[in-house]
Amino acid sequence: MSTIGILNRPTRFLFFTGKGGVGKTSISTAVALALVAAGKKVLLVSTDAASNLDEMLGVELKNTPVPVPNAEGLFVLNIDPDNAAETYRQRVIEQMSQDSSEEDRANVREQLSGACTTEIAAFDEFASLLSAKNIDYDHVVFDTAPTGHTLRLLSLPKAWTGFLEGNDRGASCLGPHSGLKMQEARFQKALSSLSDQAHTTVVLVTRPEQSAILEVARSSEELISLGLTNQKLIINGVFKATDPNDLVAVSIQDLALKAINEMPESIKKLPTDQIPLKAFDTVGLTALKALLTDANLLPSNQVENIKNITSDYLGIDALVAQFALNGHGLIMVMGKGGVGKTTIAAAIAIGLVKRGHKVHLTTTDPAAHLEATLNDPLEGLIVDRIDPKIETQRYIDKIMERKGAKLNAAEKDLMLEDLKSPCTEEVAVFHAFSKVVSEAHSSFVVLDTAPTGHSLLLMDATGAYHRQSMRDLSKAGMNTARIITPLMRLQDPDYTQIVLVSLAETTPVSQAAALQEDLRRAKIEPYAWVINKSILNSGTQDPLLMARMKGEFKQVERIKTGLSSKIFILPWQAKPPVGIDALSDLC
Repeated sequence: MSTIGILNRPTRFLFFTGKGGVGKTSISTAVALALVAAGKKVLLVSTDAASNLDEMLGVELKNTPVPVPNAEGLFVLNIDPDNAAETYRQRVIEQMSQDSSEEDRANVREQLSGACTTEIAAFDEFASLLSAKNIDYDHVVFDTAPTGHTLRLLSLPKAWTGFLEGNDRGASCLGPHSGLKMQEARFQKALSSLSDQAHTTVVLVTRPEQSAILEVARSSEELISLGLTNQKLIINGVFKATDPNDLVAVSIQDLALKAINEMPESIKKLPTDQIPLKAFDTVGLTALKALLTDANLLPSNQVENIKNITSDYLGIDALVAQFALNGHGLIMVMGKGGVGKTTIAAAIAIGLVKRGHKVHLTTTDPAAHLEATLNDPLEGLIVDRIDPKIETQRYIDKIMERKGAKLNAAEKDLMLEDLKSPCTEEVAVFHAFSKVVSEAHSSFVVLDTAPTGHSLLLMDATGAYHRQSMRDLSKAGMNTARIITPLMRLQDPDYTQIVLVSLAETTPVSQAAALQEDLRRAKIEPYAWVINKSILNSGTQDPLLMARMKGEFKQVERIKTGLSSKIFILPWQAKPPVGIDALSDLC
């Protein structure tokens, strides 16, 4: 029997959003399967550049709907940013006048080659699903990227409709407005669909953890400000101990109950469902169908012959000691959302300060809140964040000051209008990121990155900047041998160390492995892996936790034998490591 209320009279469009790692993909897919089982035709759409739907469903993701084997009526679509960008470029160029010269077309293609075009093109694909009247599906289920990236995506209809309204001159970072204006009607329809309570439901997904709940509460308020008021809440992975004498199990249970009981009032009032913690990884149709039922699928021989392997691996204190030997450098902490990147980054930064170094700890994650993890200031540690809104205004002010002096009032107005384009934010964030990267030549910079998909877009922007710089210098006849771009710094193992953080679960490990391959293609070699929240050495005898322990062991062995020779393990903490003292104890 299903345990989820969202299946009672669901709207046509269902958005699943929340902090990375809370189970959005699993739950949205399970809901799609349940709708199909009820005789509906469903399109499951991933807007996450780092989606693992292909692994979960055993089907190759494409940018066109693909039927899912053994799930008649279910189709899956991945909005691939690169494919979307190329399709968008072709559509804009086709709309140009037949009198346009090849040089004009080449200029437009060049203007449409940046990272912000990739973002708006992906959104364009998303908007088409919301604005199409005759789409041949009963329901469209959106499995979105982690919160910060999704809020950016969902804010674009409002941002672009406001930007385009009455704007028929100038040129934006997406090329001539004549190309962009053709999308205005689609953006308006998308905004209308998002705001229509009869058609759209936002499902906020969280784990019973304080940080995830606080983030989903913030998301709820921001979504309401965007007009998305029809919201429901799902608390995933709620654990109930079977033995009151098992201190580890009871501690895990009590932490969850405390987080749920202390939820902000703003989300307490939402219609809420709880999904119990399962003994199995949600990979494959059998497991996904069982997610919304009472089934636990406990294996018959839960953890036989699993040795205490945590003693075979060092903790993050040893990792910090290795970094400290360098005296300076950029340490980038990366991975799937929800695996504990912020905690690990903060612990590394504090560990370096303890060893006598000055450290700049910052983040590129739109939803990150380092201050909440640290609680208090620490001498020798500078903490801030790359705030998109602040960086965008700085960038606009800088451009207006540098280029506006020679312009008349009308030309200044036109330039300012153009800089209000939403994709200016992407350029501004990249410039701020580049500045942070350059700091590490003389001190330590620890960078808590956004979840995988968002970070890959930033890496793409870094690569695009590198290629453009090299082209421009070559055209100018200048020697490129002495030029050092941000990408080159990231590729230098003496300058940059990448730490991949993962939980010992199938999906986080698979996504970290895919991220590692993406980095290697960019000639960036990760330094080490950190396995967070491991229960392998906890001593619990709870049947469900022991079954999950068996899965952990399998994943650690998977990393060891095929992914990395440098593995550090942070055991599960009975009390979440929040605050300077608690984080200091880890390193």
